[in-house]
Amino acid sequence: MEHVGGCHCGNIQAWLRLSKPPSDSPLRACSCSFCRAHQTRTVADPAGLFQVTAKDWRLVEPYRFGSGTADYLICRRCGVYVAAICETTVGVRAVVNVNCLTDRARFTQVPSTPDYDGETKEARLARRAVNWMPALVKR
Repeated sequence: MEHVGGCHCGNIQAWLRLSKPPSDSPLRACSCSFCRAHQTRTVADPAGLFQVTAKDWRLVEPYRFGSGTADYLICRRCGVYVAAICETTVGVRAVVNVNCLTDRARFTQVPSTPDYDGETKEARLARRAVNWMPALVKR
């Protein structure tokens, strides 16, 4: 299952391959203040693949907060949050905001709302290595 999208102005392009149909793909809406402010619905498929590119990488803000373990890719021009990426022991991993995908309406599951407060940096990276999807950042 392939999906495309990106930011509103078209600077950031996203391509996503999932092993399940959108209606069967579990979604998350983390309880952190960033995700609540952006009303995210994120997806990650360890058997899938995420690729991101930009027409102008100077317009991509790799925002870091909290534990500082992931870059939240936000377009500086239009403000859309596309994905979070991080380096893990098994390579670059990502979680994608399905709200930036052209077929976002097909992702119909109610997001779970996990709370990661109190999670150590090591536990967070280990969880992402297992649960987030492989990612390619094409600069």
